[in-house]
Amino acid sequence: MNFVECHEEPIHIPGYIQSFGYLIGIDATSHTITFFSENIADIFNIDNTEIFFGKKLTDFPELFQTVMTADIFQSLENLTRRENETYFDKIFIGAKQYHFSVFRSQNQIFLEFESLLANPHKRITNKYDNFYIIDNDQEIWDQLLSTLFNIINYDRIMVYKFMEDGSGKVIAEKTNDNLESYLGLHYPESDIPRQARELYKKKRKRIFSNVHAEPVKLISKAIDYIDLSFSSLRAMSPIHGQYIKNSGASSSFSVSIIIDDKLWGLVTCQNSEPKHIDLEDRVQAGIFTVLASNAYSSFKSKKELEYRLDLSLKASQLKSEFLKYNTLFESLVENKSEIRNLPEADGLAVISENYVVTDGVTPQRDVIHKIVDWAYRNTEETVFMSRSFLKDFGDELGLDATTGGIVIYFVEKSKNEMLIWFRKEFDDHINWAGNPEKKIGVFSQNGEERNIVSPRTSFEAFKEEIKGNSRRWSSRNEIAIQAIRDVILETSHRQYVTIKRLNEQLKKVNEELDSFSYTISHDLGTPLTVMKLNAQMLLKSLSDTSDKNKNKISSIIDEIDNMAEMMNDVLQLSRAKHSEIELEKLDTQQTIEKITENAKLTFDTQKSEVVVKDCPSVLADKTLLHQVFLNIINNAIKYSSKQDHPKVLIEGMEDGENIIYKITDNGIGIPESEKHRMFKIFNRMDNARKFKGNGIGLSIVHRIMNRIGGNVDYESNNNGTCFILTFQNPKFVKQL
Repeated sequence: MNFVECHEEPIHIPGYIQSFGYLIGIDATSHTITFFSENIADIFNIDNTEIFFGKKLTDFPELFQTVMTADIFQSLENLTRRENETYFDKIFIGAKQYHFSVFRSQNQIFLEFESLLANPHKRITNKYDNFYIIDNDQEIWDQLLSTLFNIINYDRIMVYKFMEDGSGKVIAEKTNDNLESYLGLHYPESDIPRQARELYKKKRKRIFSNVHAEPVKLISKAIDYIDLSFSSLRAMSPIHGQYIKNSGASSSFSVSIIIDDKLWGLVTCQNSEPKHIDLEDRVQAGIFTVLASNAYSSFKSKKELEYRLDLSLKASQLKSEFLKYNTLFESLVENKSEIRNLPEADGLAVISENYVVTDGVTPQRDVIHKIVDWAYRNTEETVFMSRSFLKDFGDELGLDATTGGIVIYFVEKSKNEMLIWFRKEFDDHINWAGNPEKKIGVFSQNGEERNIVSPRTSFEAFKEEIKGNSRRWSSRNEIAIQAIRDVILETSHRQYVTIKRLNEQLKKVNEELDSFSYTISHDLGTPLTVMKLNAQMLLKSLSDTSDKNKNKISSIIDEIDNMAEMMNDVLQLSRAKHSEIELEKLDTQQTIEKITENAKLTFDTQKSEVVVKDCPSVLADKTLLHQVFLNIINNAIKYSSKQDHPKVLIEGMEDGENIIYKITDNGIGIPESEKHRMFKIFNRMDNARKFKGNGIGLSIVHRIMNRIGGNVDYESNNNGTCFILTFQNPKFVKQL
C-alpha cells in the first residue's frame, strides 16, 4: 500500500471520465482512433467497439455521419494547429442533440460529446453591463454571484480567494436554504493542492455533475496514461469526490478567476442534489467571470494608479523637505512622522551611529539596540520585512506587543545608519471551515489502495487564535518604503554634490570666520567694558530713583555680561579648532578642584556637594584640557543648583589604553530625543531655558576631545546626567 501526499496525486490522468459525457481520441497526424470512453457505444449504435482501434471515423460513415459533416470536424486541420484551443458545435446523433467539442492536446485530438440540457429556470439580467461602473471590489463579486445564480441555479455559489500563504478564503457568497453559509471561512492550502491549482489555470471551467455516479473508463491499446488536463469530462479524484460529499454537496462547478496571468481565486458552486449544467451555461458563466475579473483588475489598477500618484506627490514633498537640511540624519529626524506614516507603521526608529530618534509607538531603547545588533548579524538584504517578528524572535530579543511586525532598511551599513518601522501585535484569528488538521485515509485508485491525506469530514467553523503577528505588510507598503529609499538616495546624492562643491568655499569662509571671531572678541571687548562701567556708574548715581529704573539698568549690565561671555565662548570654540596643540601627560586634580570652587561661586550654590574621587593623569593639551573640564563641571553644578540637595560626583579611572572621567549630577537631565543635537552649537534644551547659557559649551568640548584623540558622550534620565570623557592613557603612548 503506497502513501501519497495530496500534491502528488496524478489527477490529470485518472483513466476515467464522468458519466454525463462521451469521448473519442484520434491521432493528430493520422486521425486514427487511439482511445475512447467505454460508454461510446451508448450513443453510437455498435456492439463491438474494438473495431475502432487503428481505424478512422471516416471508415464508419453510417455511424459518424453527423460528426463528419459538422463544421468543426471538416475544419479539423485548421482548428487544431494550436494546442488546447476548444471549438464548439451542435450535432444530432440519432434523434438527440449533443454538444460537440474539439481540441488538440499534444499528439491527440479530443472529440467530446454531451447532451444538450435545457434550463427553463435560467434568467439573465442586464446587470452584467454594470461591472465596469462599480467602484467597489466587493460589489463586483456580489454582482457576479447574483448573475451566475440566475444561470446555474445551484444552492451555494462562492468567490474563493487564494491568500498569500496558500490558504483560501470565501470573500463573497450567495446561497439558499439548502446549504449552510461558508462566507468568511478559511481553507488550508492542502484543500486545493499544487497540481489542482495548475489544472485550474489550464482548464478554467470544471464541472462534477454527480459525485455519486460511477466514472466511465477510457479504453486504449496505444496509450497507457491519457492526459485529460484540458478535457471537460475528466473524472474527479476519489479524494476530491469525498471532499465534496463531506461538504454536503452532490454537484460542484467552478470557474477560475485569472488576474494578471495568475490564479487569483475560484467561483465555486455547489448543489445539494446531483445536477448537471449545460455546456452553454458553463461557457456563459465563464464569460461573466472573465468580465468580473477584468472589471476587478481595472478597479485595482485604477486604485493603484491613484495611490501611486498620491505617493509620488508625497515623495516629492518629502524630497523638498529633505533638501532643507545639511545632513541626511537631520533630514530623517525632522521628517520622521511623514516617513513613519507612508508605509502605515505604528512606530519608527531613526538610527545613526549611537543616536536613536523615535516617533510613534516603539519598543524601549535597549530593545531597539538589540534589534539593530540582530539585524547586522542576520540580514544581508538592504530591506528586511516581517509581520511575525514578535512570534519568531520575541523571546530571543525581549520584544513586547509594540514589535509584532517590523521593516528594517539599511541606509548605510558602514555608518550604522538605518530606519526601522514597527507595527503593533494584531490580535487576530482565522475561522477555518473545519479543523485544518490533516488525517490519513485509505482510498482505492485504479484498483490500487493508497494511504492519502483524507479530506475533512466536518466543515463546521473552527476558530484558530493567531498570536505574535502584526497586520500584513501589503504591496503598497513595500512601494512606499521603496519611494522613501529613492528619496534618500536622490537627496543624499544631491547633498554630496552640493557639499563637495561648497567645500572649498567653506574652507575660505571658515578661515574668514575664525579671523572674524578673533577680531570681534578683541575689538568689541573694550567698548563692552566701557558700556558696563558707565552703566554701573549710572546705577550708583540713581540712588533716589525708582526701583523700576534701577532694574532696567541692572538688566543692561546683565546683557552686557551675557554678550561678553558669548564672545569669549565663540573665541574658545575657534581656538579649539585651529590652535596649535601639544599633547603631554597632565595631572588633573588641581585643575578640577579649582574649577569646582569657582563654579560654586559663579552659580551662587555653596550648598552644592561636589565629591572628587580619583583623578588619574591624562594625555592632553593644558589649555584645551582646562576648557573641557570647565564646561562640563560648570554645566553639572549649574543644572543641579536648583535641586534640594544638589550633588556632583567627579571620578576618573583607568580602562586599558584609555582614561575615563565621569562627571555625574542630579540635575534636570537631558531628554533622549535631544541626544542627536547635544553637541551642536547654540543648541539648548527646552527644560534648560530657566538657566543662563548660550549652547556653545558642549560644542567646544566635543571639538576639543576630537582634536586630542578622545571622545565625549553622556547618559541621562530624569534623575540627572553623567558625562563621560575618554582620554588617551599616557602610559600607553610612546615618546611623551
